[in-house]
Amino acid sequence: QLQASGGGLVQAGGSLRLSCAASGHTFSRSGMGWFRQAPGKEREFVAAISWSGVITYYSDSVKGRFTIARDNAKNTVYLQMNSLKPTDTAIYYCATATTTRATSIMTDYDYWGQGTQVTVSS
Repeated sequence: QLQASGGGLVQAGGSLRLSCAASGHTFSRSGMGWFRQAPGKEREFVAAISWSGVITYYSDSVKGRFTIARDNAKNTVYLQMNSLKPTDTAIYYCATATTTRATSIMTDYDYWGQGTQVTVSS
């Protein structure tokens, strides 16, 4: 089970930190990812992190602004989002990968959280 939190309403240029708490499966041996889905659009990859936390991978649209991190002792993955833009408005989902790697491929993920809404006003 994955529980995402930390979303909200923020002005452009602001920051938010999303958290995703995992339970009931081998979190520490799985890559983790964040995806997002804006209204009327397909779900897209945002960021991923390997099981060890050493390897991270970002979409071009968030690179340099977002940072993914994990705390295996707390079974939690984070997404720090800075310099937010109105185009970042979406529901953000965390997911657990079937691999230990950081992967952007949606079909590599088998457990998904319920999503948390992020709204960035201009």
